[in-house]
Amino acid sequence: MTTATATPKKTTRKAPAPKARTKPLAPRTSGLFATFATGGKQYRVAVGDLVKIEKLSDTHKEGDSLIFENVLLIDNGASEITLGTPFIKGSFVSATLNKIARYKTIDVIKYKQKSRYFKKYGHRQPYFEVKIDSIK
Repeated sequence: MTTATATPKKTTRKAPAPKARTKPLAPRTSGLFATFATGGKQYRVAVGDLVKIEKLSDTHKEGDSLIFENVLLIDNGASEITLGTPFIKGSFVSATLNKIARYKTIDVIKYKQKSRYFKKYGHRQPYFEVKIDSIK
C-alpha cells in the first residue's frame, strides 16, 4: 500500500502596495513668486514666506532688511515669466531678518575597531530665518 503525501504549495509574497499620499503635492500656480540664489543654493519664494537661508555674515542683526539681487526667475502667476541669463538685471527680492539661529546638533563619530580609536564631536550649522517682503 502506498500513501500519497501532499507537497505544500509554495506561495510567493507580494510586495506591499505603496501608500497613497493623503495630500497631493501641487505646485504653487497662483500669485507672484521668484527664485533667487544665495549661499550656494536657490530658493523659490513668494511674498510673506519664511525661509531659512545660509548665514551671510556677522554684521547682520535681527530686524535688518536684506536685499537679494541674484534673482534667477520671476513669475507673476498669470502669463508673464521672466528668466535671467543667469540673473535678471534690475530685479531684487527684499526680506527682513527674523531670526539668527543654529540647526540641531549633528553628531560626527570616527571609529576604528581593535585600535581603541574613537572621536566624537558635534556640529550645529548656523542659519538666518528671513521673511520675504517684496519681489521687484
